[in-house]
Amino acid sequence: MNKHKKHEKQIDTSRRGFLGAAAAATTVTLAPGVVLHRLAVAESRSEAVTGEVRWGMLIDSTKCVDGCDACVTACDRENGLDLQEKPAGKGADKWDRQAAKWIRLVKVKDELTDHVSRLPMMCQHCEHPPCVDVCPTGASFKRADGIVMVDRHTCIGCRYCMMACPYKARSFIHETVTLKLTRAPRGKGCVESCNLCVHRRDNGTPSTACADACAAQGRGAILFGDLKDPEGPLMKALTTLPSRQIREDLALNTGVRYAGV
Repeated sequence: MNKHKKHEKQIDTSRRGFLGAAAAATTVTLAPGVVLHRLAVAESRSEAVTGEVRWGMLIDSTKCVDGCDACVTACDRENGLDLQEKPAGKGADKWDRQAAKWIRLVKVKDELTDHVSRLPMMCQHCEHPPCVDVCPTGASFKRADGIVMVDRHTCIGCRYCMMACPYKARSFIHETVTLKLTRAPRGKGCVESCNLCVHRRDNGTPSTACADACAAQGRGAILFGDLKDPEGPLMKALTTLPSRQIREDLALNTGVRYAGV
């Protein structure tokens, strides 16, 4: 093993290390004012991501009720969005528009029937994502398992992806981020969005924070799973429950489907 490979083995600073590890930090004081931060990293993905699976969701709008925001709250806590703080002097309305939101609760009305559906709207994890097509640096990318993500190291904050996304699923970080989770790094000047709890995917956890929270509320409106597994609960539900994509006309083949719309 050469010196370079040995160094890589000892210190993993790859993107996979940041996104795939849930870590707890400890500190050691070396001298006055000098602190060494050490990460106790949990077991993370050791093999490459493959296209043998494609992660996705089915959201049953008939089970999504007014007044419930359990999925949003769980997403915020899981990814550190609840740590956002309104800057001094910034108006509440402006901050509400600028604060990052990975899940928005929206209402859709059928003009023919007047039926109103309440939908959690997040990144749809398209097979053909427009955000990836327009990104000039490759910061927006799609993993082999279908998860659409942003590489914060190469994102230049141009926001082309935000303009290209037909679901308004991405947020731009306007303010300096002082509080964040190790498993979900965030930084000013970058774009971010739902990544299907990618750190959970890479640690073998079978569900997402939003799906778990919805189930805990007794709703069961969000079902997460593998779109390529015909025997899995997600595909079985999709074959029995009529569902659709939002903006089917765009032919993006979204990984998130909706029933009851």
